[in-house]
Amino acid sequence: MKAFLPYIALVEDFFKSNLKSQAPHGLYDPITYIMGLGGKRLRPALLMASGELFGAKKEDLIQAAAAIELFHNFTLVHDDIMDEAPLRRGEETIHQKWDLNTGILSGDAMLIKSYQLFESYPAEVQVQLVQLFSKTALEVCEGQQYDVEFESQQNVKLAQYIKMISYKTAVLIAAALKMGAIIANASEKEQNQLYTFGLNLGIAFQIQDDYLDAFADPEKFGKQVGGDIVENKKTILVIKALEFASSDQEQELRNLLSTQSVDQDQKVATVKQLFVETGSADFTKSEVERYTKIAFDALSELQIETDKKKVLFDFAQELMVRDL
Repeated sequence: MKAFLPYIALVEDFFKSNLKSQAPHGLYDPITYIMGLGGKRLRPALLMASGELFGAKKEDLIQAAAAIELFHNFTLVHDDIMDEAPLRRGEETIHQKWDLNTGILSGDAMLIKSYQLFESYPAEVQVQLVQLFSKTALEVCEGQQYDVEFESQQNVKLAQYIKMISYKTAVLIAAALKMGAIIANASEKEQNQLYTFGLNLGIAFQIQDDYLDAFADPEKFGKQVGGDIVENKKTILVIKALEFASSDQEQELRNLLSTQSVDQDQKVATVKQLFVETGSADFTKSEVERYTKIAFDALSELQIETDKKKVLFDFAQELMVRDL
């Protein structure tokens, strides 16, 4: 993703220049702290890349790009509170470093500041950006709630799962791409093609992540393999395994996913075997391929020069080329 480095550098410079310590420090210091921890900055980079496809200048895109990244980090602050997570990017989370109330209030301020960043745009563009942003922000909240509710649901359908991951992960990627096109005054058709590209790429990436959580090489994956199984999460692998399973397989899988009392390594190994035996693993890989194809088709249909689209093609290929 070398082509994104100039965009990422601009976003970092923007935050360094515009997020400064000020009174009340108990509100603003946590914001500068969390934004200073870095991150991939892929969403703002995608916004700027999509805007430049249609001739927009970086200086016209940076405010919206920063808004997307600030909002993304706001969601992480509140996710960390909900998950009682002690660390974010290897450092203490805001609620851990300060306290719970600070985490809630500073997160709220980040959301409000995100909206303020759209105020620099002309009225007609601002309305489109804020409407899309509000729709997306609400969907992210809905996705988080669906995820919480899945924990206590016995049966989750594939369509419910796709909606959850779409809202939690994919819509913000899609919105970032569409916002760049809005600022650049692209046609509505072009805006929607970029949205379709981002939405389906985000879905494919999350399905792939669920698969890799179970089957990846631990050294390449960078985190514990089988973590979703240990936590009894209703991933696509579980949903389809329960659907495809024989009655005995279904009972065994439900028993394993309803207990914490068995040996974790044995639990992970047995559940993975059931994913393979039922055909759930192969189905999941095919879904990654299907949604990736939808994403690439949408980008291919965009009627602009291929060399201009290369930065987005390269991004998508690098994002999805992981060992399945």
